[in-house]
Amino acid sequence: MERIDLRSDTVTLPSDAMRAAMANALVGDDQYGEDPTVRALQERIATLLGKEAAIFVPSGTMANQIGLKLLTRPGDDVVVGEEAHIVWHESGAAAANSGVQFTVVGHGGLFSAADLRSAFKPPGHIIFPPTTLVAVENTHNRGGGVVFPQAEAVAICAAARELGVATYLDGARLFNTAVATGRSLAELAAPFDVVSVALSKGLGCPVGSVIAGRAADMARAVRARRMFGGAMRQSGILAAAGLYALEHNIARLAEDHANAHLLAERLADAPVEIDLATVQSNIVIFRVPEPLPDAATVVRRAQEQGVLVSAFAARTVRAVTHLNVDATQCRHAAEVLAQAVA
Repeated sequence: MERIDLRSDTVTLPSDAMRAAMANALVGDDQYGEDPTVRALQERIATLLGKEAAIFVPSGTMANQIGLKLLTRPGDDVVVGEEAHIVWHESGAAAANSGVQFTVVGHGGLFSAADLRSAFKPPGHIIFPPTTLVAVENTHNRGGGVVFPQAEAVAICAAARELGVATYLDGARLFNTAVATGRSLAELAAPFDVVSVALSKGLGCPVGSVIAGRAADMARAVRARRMFGGAMRQSGILAAAGLYALEHNIARLAEDHANAHLLAERLADAPVEIDLATVQSNIVIFRVPEPLPDAATVVRRAQEQGVLVSAFAARTVRAVTHLNVDATQCRHAAEVLAQAVA
């Protein structure tokens, strides 16, 4: 039986060409700044994002945690959208590593400058923790891959500057946003102080994310990476995959988006709750109402038919398209999921 893995775009396998690029990478000791491939990747990402400097890190979670470490102090408050990855999927790292708390605003991962202003807690208050950072996630994972409206991001960052609040963009899937909107990475990143992007999701790399911002902030980020255990040595072998992906795997993200739409449109005909308006990239999230089977049952039934998806909540299921599944496989997966629900 063929296995169609839609649990995440992190399950992708490097292509033969990507493996060849990795095998042939020039390397050195990155701790001494001597890995030429890592340096090339960092410079390329910094240029694409329109930032002064960037550093390569092992994971998106580490990139997010470095962003928090750079832009907050223990006891600070961070404003985030509903169900943000930095809150839900990082094992409580923000509290453990940076000692911050979160204020959640908006709905479905989206929020406005007005929401930020309403949630803002000024410094020096006798009771409230000071709001020192606002974080935007684009695309928003648990929001169903929805694209954060750029005009709102610009307005949020402008309000943040007025309030003396730093700005962070969790752009793990920012490449998807760029393809979905036709906007450049630099335009999407421009309003923010610090930005991260993942290489190991839609771009199909086996490992890695990159965090970018002002040169002074990235110099501090090198220390934070070391503190979190993310310092690496001959990591050019991994960085080479990123350079290959930047050349070959960005434009093709449109295929993943089309396949997600295909999947979602079939599920819309099944007795599930799905908002097609949120299917703007490569993520499909749907809810299975009672008295139909719960998410765990749907996941198990689909797995028995060779289709792997994730239970995101008791009655919520997520499927993610990527470069290792094609349109035919997604059509089949949609039928399997519809049957699993029924």
